[in-house]
Amino acid sequence: MNIRDRCKFAPISLCYAKNITVNEVKILKITKIERQKRNPKRVSVYIDGHFAFGINMEVAYICDLKEGREIDSDFIESVVKKEEQFRANNYALNLLSFRARSEKEIYDRMMQKGYEPSVIANTIQYLKEQRYINDKDFAEVFIRDKVELNRYGRNRIKSELLKKGISKELIDELLETTFQTDTEYETAKELAENKIKSYLKDKKDTQYRKLSSYLLRKGYSYDIVSRVVKEIINIQEE
Repeated sequence: MNIRDRCKFAPISLCYAKNITVNEVKILKITKIERQKRNPKRVSVYIDGHFAFGINMEVAYICDLKEGREIDSDFIESVVKKEEQFRANNYALNLLSFRARSEKEIYDRMMQKGYEPSVIANTIQYLKEQRYINDKDFAEVFIRDKVELNRYGRNRIKSELLKKGISKELIDELLETTFQTDTEYETAKELAENKIKSYLKDKKDTQYRKLSSYLLRKGYSYDIVSRVVKEIINIQEE
């Protein structure tokens, strides 16, 4: 892949690289580096008097870019890769600024954005090392929120966590420590007691069907749903 092709993914403007490929051994010189007016966190790099590319100041510092330095196409390629990785890391951090995410969620969003798998892998490794992502921590918070705020049963929670890439073994372990049958039953019963009020004008079989569907969608097991619905509807008939 030549520099111009890689720019599609970076993305980085390499106007000066139109005749440069990674196979060439041509000595070039950085003639000017200036801060960009529209984005002071980036600089414009000129090679042999021509604008070559724009790059983040932090990447420029890491790569030791300075006026008068002689470089070749391999070096430019390495700078492009570092800029691409820098942008990828920042994109992931921006995603995490909105809410916590699982490793798979980060991977999927970055794939949709067009980053290469190797770049994504590096970003995920960086996020793990910095403790920005941890699937166990994520799953624990997710379960707590869904139980306390949404009042979901274990089936729905498990289904949603599987979609987010959390392992079945980890999910089962965490759910086992969170749910107790009696507690789950009481929560389902409380939900049913509130929901049945909107079905009072319906026939008994319609009430049974609607209430069962509601609780099943909430993620409660068929056994719990069956017990709760029978009890609630019998109470309504008394």
